[in-house]
Formats: sequence, C-alpha cells, structure tokens
Amino acid sequence: MVRGTIVNSLSESLGHGRAGMSNIRRILLVQENAADARAVRDALTNSSPYALSVDWVRHCFEAVKLLAGDSARGAEGFAAVLVELFLPDCNGLETFDRLFKVAPQVPILVLSTSQHEPIARQAVQRGAQDYLLKGRLDNYLLPKALGSMIDRAAHAEALFEEKERAQVTLNSIGDAVLSCDVSSRVTYLNKVAEQLTGWTGEKASGRPIEDVFHIIDATTRSTIPNPMAMAIREDRTVMLAPNSLLLRDDGVEAAIEDSAAPIHDRHGRVTGAVMVFHDVSSTRALSLNLTHQAQHDSLTGLPNRLLLDDRLNHAMGIARRHGVKLALLYLDLDRFKNVNDSLGHEIGDRLLKVIAQRLLGCVRGSDTVSRQGGDEFVILLSEVAAGQDAAISAEKVLRALNAPIDIDGHQLHVSASIGIAIYPEDGEDPASLLKHADFAMYHAKDCGRKNYQFFREDMNVRALERQSIEDGLHLALERGELVLYYQPIVDLWSGRPTGVEALIRWRHPHRGLLFPQQFVPIAEECGLILPIGRWALSEACRQNRAWQDAGLPPLRIAVNVSAVELRHKDFVEGVRTCMSDNGLSSQHLELELTETFLMQDSASTALVLRSLKELGIQLALDDFGTGYSSLSHLKGFPIDTLKIDKAFVSELDTNPDDASIVRAVIGLGRSLNIRVVAEGVETAAQLARLQEQQCPEGQGYYFSRPVIADEFPRLLLNAPPGFPDLHGGIGDAYNGRHATPGTKDAPPGHARRTTRN
Repeated sequence: MVRGTIVNSLSESLGHGRAGMSNIRRILLVQENAADARAVRDALTNSSPYALSVDWVRHCFEAVKLLAGDSARGAEGFAAVLVELFLPDCNGLETFDRLFKVAPQVPILVLSTSQHEPIARQAVQRGAQDYLLKGRLDNYLLPKALGSMIDRAAHAEALFEEKERAQVTLNSIGDAVLSCDVSSRVTYLNKVAEQLTGWTGEKASGRPIEDVFHIIDATTRSTIPNPMAMAIREDRTVMLAPNSLLLRDDGVEAAIEDSAAPIHDRHGRVTGAVMVFHDVSSTRALSLNLTHQAQHDSLTGLPNRLLLDDRLNHAMGIARRHGVKLALLYLDLDRFKNVNDSLGHEIGDRLLKVIAQRLLGCVRGSDTVSRQGGDEFVILLSEVAAGQDAAISAEKVLRALNAPIDIDGHQLHVSASIGIAIYPEDGEDPASLLKHADFAMYHAKDCGRKNYQFFREDMNVRALERQSIEDGLHLALERGELVLYYQPIVDLWSGRPTGVEALIRWRHPHRGLLFPQQFVPIAEECGLILPIGRWALSEACRQNRAWQDAGLPPLRIAVNVSAVELRHKDFVEGVRTCMSDNGLSSQHLELELTETFLMQDSASTALVLRSLKELGIQLALDDFGTGYSSLSHLKGFPIDTLKIDKAFVSELDTNPDDASIVRAVIGLGRSLNIRVVAEGVETAAQLARLQEQQCPEGQGYYFSRPVIADEFPRLLLNAPPGFPDLHGGIGDAYNGRHATPGTKDAPPGHARRTTRN
C-alpha cells in the first residue's frame, strides 16, 4: 500500500498543508497497477477544480476496511471511489458489490477496459454512478467526470435528506396531508391521511381524488364539492365546508376540518393541490354534548328552560303566521317535598324520571315536555284548536300520574296541580305565557290540588298577594311576628279541660292577624314550613312547661305537624331535643297529623310514628274522615286520638248522613280504645247530639275561642256554658270534684278510658 506517499505528494503539489486537510476531498483509488494509479493521480492533480487527496490501495479487502472505518466520519469520509473491478483478491461485479454494500452512500466510478465494458455497465445498473474506459483517461475527462459524480451525489444526498426530513415531518404531525396533481389524481398521503381515509399511499397513488377523499354534509348527507379540485381550478385556498364528514374506505365516518391550497411550480403555474385536515369527531361530539347539556335537564333528559324558550318562540311564530292557538301547561307535583324529606333525594330523583316518561307518553311528537327544575314541568302543546284540547291533555296527565309508582318497595302516590295558559289570549310572549300558566297552577293548588285550572285575569292579583306572603314569611321568624294561640280540649260530660291545642297565627305588620290557612300552604310550598314548624313545637313545649312552673296542673298540649316536617330525616331527633331543651315530659305532648299523611308511603310512615311512640309522645289524627279511606290503615299505626272533622259536626243536628259518620267514628274509637275528639263544636245543640252519641271529648268556639298564652289560665277558671260552675278552682276541676250534668249519663266506661300507648 502506498497511501501515505500519494497523499503527501498530492497535498504538497497542490500547496495544502496539514492545517487545510479538512477542506480536502478524499478519494479512494482501488487499482492494482501502480503506473495506472499514478496516471489517475496526475490527471486529477493537474486539472481537478477541487483540493483532493488520493488514498490508493491494491486490494478489495483494503478498500472495504478503509470504507468501513470511515463510514462514520460524515463529511470527513471519502467523497468518491474509483475502482478497477478486476483485482488480485476479487473480480468483476463481486468487487463492486462488496464496496457498495459497505458504503452505499459513497459514489463509485468504475475504471474499465473496453474488454470489460459490459460488466461496467452492469455495475452502473447495480448502483455505480458511471464508468470510464482506462484507455481514454486524460486530464480533462477524468476530473470532470469525477467532479460531476461528486456533485450529483451531493445533490442527491441533500435532496434525499430534504425529502426524508419532509417525510418524517409530515408523518410526525397530527394533521392528515393529502396531495394531488393538476389532474386531481392522488400523489401523496401521510400516515394520518392513510388512517383517516382508509387508503394506503401505494393503493391511492394515481386514483381520482374523489375516490380517496370522499366528503359529505353531516346533516343533509349530500356529497360536498371536493376542495382540492376547487383549489386547483380557482387557484386559491379553499376551506372545508362546515359540518363535513369524511367517508373512509370501509364506511366509517369522521368529522373533519381545515383547508386545501394550490401547489405552484417555479413559474407560478398550478401543478396540483395539497389538503391538510384533521379529525374533529371527538371535539364535535363534545361540543354537541355540551350543547345538549346546556339545553336539557341532566336528570330526566327533558328540554330545560333555555330550550323550551327557544321552542316556545318558534311555536308562537308559526301560530301567529297560521292564525292558530297553542297551550302551555304548567305542572307542579303535589307534596313532592315529602318524598325527598322522608325517603331521600335518590328516591326522589328516580321518581322524577318515571314521571318524565309518563308525561312524554301523554303528548304528541310535535309537543314539548320540559322540566323547569325541582318538581315543576311545562308542557307545550304546539297547536290546539281550542282551550278544550288543553283540558283534555291535562286530564290525560292527571290520569297518568294517578297510578302508584313502585320504587324499591315504596308505593308512591303522586298527583299534580296544573295551570293552563292559551296563546294568544293569555300572553303574546313566552315570559307572559309562562307567568300566567304559573299563576293558574297556584290557583289549582288553592283549589285542593290534583286538578287543572285555566288562567284568569284575577289570578294576577292573587299571585302578587301570594308572592307578598312568601316574601314576608322569610322575615316573620326573625321579627318575632309568629305567635301561638291556645284552645282547650274538654271532657264533654264534665267540661273539664283534658288538653290544649296550640294554633299558629301570624301578626302581619300590614295585614293584621293571619290564620294558618292563609300562609301555611305557602310555607309548605317554599320550604319555610320546616323552620316555622320547629319554632312552633319549641314554643308550645316552652309554654306548657312555663304553665306547669306557674302552678297550673299539667296538660297535654297538641301541636299540628305537616307531612313535610314528619318526613324530614331529622324530625324525630328534633322532637327529642325540643322536649329536652324545654324540660317537658313526653306524656304532655301530642302531635297532630292528617290522615293523608298515612296514605303516603305507609312503610316509612309507620317507621316515623313508631319512633315517636318510643319517645312516649301521643299521636292524633286530625280532620278524620275528610281524606282517603284510612280505616283499613288505622290499626297498623299507633294512633292515640281521632279528631272528627268540624265539617261533620257543623251539620250534626240537621244532616243524618253526618250524624251517621260521627256515630261510626265514635264507635270505631271505642272498639280500638282510641280517644275521640269532636272538632268545631259551636252550639249547645251540637253538644247535646255529641253527648247522645257518647262522644268523650270536644273542642270548639262553644267552649272557647283560641286565646293567647296569658289569657289561657283565666280561661280555665270559668266553666263553659252548659256545665257546672268550676269556680271552685282549677285543681278541683282536674280532680273531678264536680258532678257531670244531671240530665245526662256519662258513657259506659268513660271514667276508665285511657289512651293507647
């Protein structure tokens, strides 16, 4: 090997020292004959435009070793190889193959004799840059051929690197890239485009763009004009149409967005187009989901207020143009708070879902059922011929809700109050129509619930009054405007007091004294009944204890409790705390509830009542006979007192049917050992009839109107009309020292009667 000699002599002849070696292009010459090698060196030295150093080796294995060792040197490696194919250790194409295998990136120029020219051509076909005949080498041809070869190789390498960089970049980005030629035939797809279209680059190449990139409108399902063809035709950037769907080769759809732009040559002529797009299916689905959530109730899936308002506006526009009517039904569930308070919000939510489905089953596909929040629903009847159509729909809803609903073994009975407003008579805009339907709904509640009412103009005044009451209630407790009045319950044979009922009143700053029926239903609806009820119970316990501390004999005090309070999860514990805080024994407290309460979820009702009985509290059933038939349920509940509703007592001496009902209730109480109290006793004739039917106790104006706490002790000093004078003292009255009326006999067993525990 004479590598060092050639390199040094060549470097010195060109005037390059060691400091300039980094700018010298290294050439590997693989040639057996030394004279031929010098000829090549001389040709390159005398005429090459480059600074060259030539490493000369005689054998193929030496060349392979040098190339393998320099393959990692990059720019400092060999710039070219000049090789004679027939060497001492290797001949023909095998020589080329060995060199090309170890350094495919280095351009190879074959030096050949005319005899071996066919083999040289084959080497070119296998990857050699070119070949030259050794007999024609001169100072012009060899340097020129070598320089051209080096330049081409450098340009090819740079082009490859640029193409590779572009390829890697396009396959690394998250967007799909698709290109076509001026004839709208596919020329390229990156990896993302292949995934989205379902076409490989090889399969898609040359295919019409419409075959590979087929897009449709998501709403109409019609084909959208291809944006790439438009970009070529109009020579401009074209955005994808909104709501575009790409149909993949296998039929899968993907929502896509972005744009297509034309491709130009160096002269500005359009040669094709490139499409950049990305999958927005998840984003669009999320957007649609957010839109749905913004317009629908999360619990029931029904349209919410926002969507109802939009549909109502739209329906009003149609009704106005066509001269037709529409109706709005505002529905509120009766006593729904009882379910939440007693069974929990989970049961309440499941109940609302069932109700939503029942309401949907009552309307047409063109109508809208909306949940306004809580237990309020609105039904939009998009087209009605007359108000009677709305009434028919309301009756259908009431019937649908009437059937009991079973949730986790709880038999729930649901009813609703419905207000109806008609467009355009009752309002010409959504807000007015909704407000008037709401007014009518509250009127339906005032009319006893479980019915429907049409809006009337006078309801505006009543609604404003109702709102005023609700607003005032929020401040009534804070300002000390609520007060308890007390009415005695007396033994109908002796006139002696057996108990006292606490009755709530509201000293309204502007309206004067308000009775319970004027504000308690509103308090139940707006949720204020809970704090009001807690106050009333505490005040009654406090007052009873205060009377006892003042020397009055102990009395059983009765306090009315609403179903909303009884079903509250903390009610029983609250009663226990109230008695403890006021030092009142449980035997001196009686809670009055309505028989309607017994009918609502009897299992949980019995549990609450048993818990109260465990505290030793007496339980009374108020207004007995006016609600559902509770006779079959009565023996299943620990009731101590039945209070005959005053509606039956008021016509006791004139209506035989009422007299029969009173007689039946008295007999029922006697057979079940339950105390019976007749309410609303106002005349001596009523008292006489009750005594004839052997009713044990009574309450009413005949004995005393309800009075404030300070007047109650003085009330007990005076005997009620028709009874002996009790001026002997309260203690005497309680000790039974006075005889019963001489003309009447006490009912059998009256002296022995006790309350059932």
